[in-house]
Order: sequence, then C-alpha cells, then structure tokens
Amino acid sequence: MIKINLLPVREERRKAGARQLALTLVGTLVGILAVTGFFHWNLTNDLAEVQVAAAETKRQIDQFGPQLKQVEEYRKTKAEIEAKLEVIERLFDSRAGPVHLLDELATHAPDRLWLTRVESNKKEVLIKGMSLDNELVAQFLTVLNASPYLTKVELVSTEAREKDGLKLNAFEISAKATTPKSRRTALKTAAVTARQ
Repeated sequence: MIKINLLPVREERRKAGARQLALTLVGTLVGILAVTGFFHWNLTNDLAEVQVAAAETKRQIDQFGPQLKQVEEYRKTKAEIEAKLEVIERLFDSRAGPVHLLDELATHAPDRLWLTRVESNKKEVLIKGMSLDNELVAQFLTVLNASPYLTKVELVSTEAREKDGLKLNAFEISAKATTPKSRRTALKTAAVTARQ
C-alpha cells in the first residue's frame, strides 16, 4: 500500500485561505479609508466654501453699515417729526375746539331754549339748559348729533321746573368733542408746508 502525505496540501490550502482573508481585509480597509478620505475632502471643501461665503456676507454688511446707520437716523428723525406733528395737532384742537363748539351751540340753539351752563373736561362736554317744552330739546339734540364737532350726543336728564310762574323743562346733555377730519387734514398740510 502506498502512503501519501496530504499534510502539505492542507497546509497550502490553509495558507491560501489566510492570504485570501488578509487580502480581503486589506482591500476592505483600503476601501473604508478611501471612502472616509473622500467624505473628509468633500466636507473640508464645503466648509471652505461656507467660510468664504460668510466672509463675503460680513464684508457686504460692513460695506452697508454707514447706510444702515443713516436709515436708523432717518427713522428716528421721522418718529420725532411725527411726535411733534401730533403735539401741534393736539394744541390746535385744544385752541380751536372750544371756539367751534361754542359757535355750534350758539348758532344751532333753537328759540325758546336757553343754555345755562357748558362744561368741558378734555373731550367730554356737559350742556345744561332750560326750554319751554321737550320738543325743543329733541330738536336741539338732533342738531347737535349732526354737528361735526360733537359725537355721542346723549340726553342725560330732563326735568319739569317752575320758574317765575312759567313751566320750563330743565335738561342736561352729554357729548364728546371732536375735530372734523377735514380740519385735521388742513392742519397736517399747513404743518408740512410750514416745515418746507
């Protein structure tokens, strides 16, 4: 019987398998390193582009800094001018308002109706008076409601009284004083013209 030694063949197969495994491991490691390197290179390029864009944006912001300060100064000046115009408008209303209000009351008060007291507290107006009958008070209320210088005109009270043998109706009316929009527009136009 012939004896054959199979150990070197097995040894060769084992060595070939080990070499194959080592080559596979080395190939895999090289592939991983290549992919990692590619991603690193890509991220580095993206980061460099972002930094360049950020530097360009900062340069543009710095370039427009003086104009931004100028715009802020214009806004501040505009706000100051608007505040001054509002003060002028309030002063005009407070100066001219009572004159127009008294003119409205004097020209629209019907005959046989007397005003005994007119009180004004800022925008609130309280009118007290006497009349011969309630119809005159109703007529007076209608006229006051149509006035551009009064709003929210309401009859607070009416009461029958006797004075010097005459039966009279005492009344009290409340209203809010206002300035018509056409007067406000004229005031703003005059203020703008005066500034120029």
